[in-house]
Amino acid sequence: MNVQLLLAAAAAAVLLAACGGGGGGTVTEPPAASNEVPAAALASTAALVDWGKSLPKSDSADPLDLTKAMPPVSDTEEPRSL
Repeated sequence: MNVQLLLAAAAAAVLLAACGGGGGGTVTEPPAASNEVPAAALASTAALVDWGKSLPKSDSADPLDLTKAMPPVSDTEEPRSL
């Protein structure tokens, strides 16, 4: 009886170990933190302004992390209001 239980437990452990891991599918980019400027917003000045307008107005939200952001610049576009 104990031998059968031991064999069943060993078989279950082997089967469970074989089911895990891997896949090796496509790697997806991790989502940006909510306080970082997304790359799509840095594509053009219009995209940056539109993204800024889409942000919720909140006094309690975390501040934006602009250390990695290089805002686009245009010498030909007219200024837009936020």
